[in-house]
Amino acid sequence: MSVFSSPHALSDGPILDFERSTCCLEIEGLSLAYGEKPALRDLTLRVPRHRVTAFIGPSGCGKSTLLRALNRLHDLNEEVVREGSIRLEGQDIQAPEVDVAELRRRVGMVFQAPNPFPMSIYDNVAFGLRLQGGMRKRQRDDVIEWALRSAALWEEVKERLGASAWTLSGGQQQRLVIARTLAVQPEVLLLDEPASALDPISTLKIEELIRNLKSRLSLVLVTHNMQQAARVSDYTAFLQQGELVEYGPTQTLFTNPRLRRTENYITGRMT
Repeated sequence: MSVFSSPHALSDGPILDFERSTCCLEIEGLSLAYGEKPALRDLTLRVPRHRVTAFIGPSGCGKSTLLRALNRLHDLNEEVVREGSIRLEGQDIQAPEVDVAELRRRVGMVFQAPNPFPMSIYDNVAFGLRLQGGMRKRQRDDVIEWALRSAALWEEVKERLGASAWTLSGGQQQRLVIARTLAVQPEVLLLDEPASALDPISTLKIEELIRNLKSRLSLVLVTHNMQQAARVSDYTAFLQQGELVEYGPTQTLFTNPRLRRTENYITGRMT
């Protein structure tokens, strides 16, 4: 049985309606503005569990703004005004009882530029584990090895875990950041252009890693690279001017989009 029900047969709507029981995130009527400047306009979509969902669209369309809303990274910006709801496994992430630190453990994020901490490779991966506390060194060592293996980095660094993380290449640093995020056992991994600053070989390693990780957690990817979205994602949402234009299975959206706006973007007739 498919993880999603049939999309609504609307010629002018973007809706792909997944069964609620298959979803990790539910976004409903989400609007967000920076002061008087709207960034997102009435977005509604569901993100399925253990799949890769890509957000594509021109620069400034709201992709990264939406991604950051999923673990409340806008909280420190007093100018941000938001309406609507985001639910993680059925719970509103803005509810008063939600612990934001715990939310960000459950919904981890990897940014465009690798951001390893100025400490050893080992200590980078151990950072979140130590904050949580209550773990013996032997157990922590096992988790760190597991995280580095999961990020396809263990064989490259196992003999130099005490070396500075800054001695790694850019691609290795990005995989280290992913390992650091995986170590605290997130349920969802948000990736904001994770390979845009990397060389082609490192990019392919990150893409292979994304495909492999979906058996363990749910991934949401923002990318300007439509070929990358086509290679690694199961579902793709096309955003334009803060609105959700079309959302569907990646292969269908790229080969047979329902809307002319989507087709024009994918074929390069608009930017």
